[in-house]
Amino acid sequence: MPKEKKRRVHSRNANKLGKHQGFELKKTYGQHLLKNPLIVQTIVDKASIRASDVVLEIGPGTGNLTLKLLDVCKKVIAVEYDPRMVVELQKRIQGLETSHKLNLIHSDFLKVETPKFDVCVANIPYQISSPLLMKLLAHRLHFRYAVIMFQREFAMRLVAKPGDELYCRLSINTQLLAKVDHLLAVSSSYRHCRRRGWCFGKILTPYSFAAGSRLERTTFAHHQRLTAP
Repeated sequence: MPKEKKRRVHSRNANKLGKHQGFELKKTYGQHLLKNPLIVQTIVDKASIRASDVVLEIGPGTGNLTLKLLDVCKKVIAVEYDPRMVVELQKRIQGLETSHKLNLIHSDFLKVETPKFDVCVANIPYQISSPLLMKLLAHRLHFRYAVIMFQREFAMRLVAKPGDELYCRLSINTQLLAKVDHLLAVSSSYRHCRRRGWCFGKILTPYSFAAGSRLERTTFAHHQRLTAP
């Protein structure tokens, strides 16, 4: 009897996952789905989204975070590259009262024009962390902040200080253009990324990208001279 009960529980969990996540994630895309509802709700709470906000979500996947965002904001602009995810998310929002607030774009975020938005909330593939971050910071239209999940080492580079082992060009670029805070550590909440450490970071108030880029070149060159053997 105990074995039979265990099989039934496993079956219910499998059905729950299979309903929205019953396909293989592509490693070439660096995909990882956020499946822990407590983590999802914590992210939404920490994002402090206003009812009048337009939220940009990059890589919505099957929509676990998207559905929560739709409940608290004016509009969600979601950009998804994988056509399977697009179809799955479209299925999930059918019949929802908040479905009219979703603008789902099937494209590569790095290749589309960045829309106007107030807050960005994103669970992104780790392969595009750096170019995606730089694209957001280069966005000419002001936005309040971005809450993004990065691989832990990448996140540590964003906040590294001069003299730290992880201090690099990325550290300088980011800190010249924005203020970065760590919000939340994430580990086993990811089905396919349990060997990696992840955390959500909050990127506040971007500045002029052009001015920052010029200053970064000067600062990094000076740093290299100081640290040269």
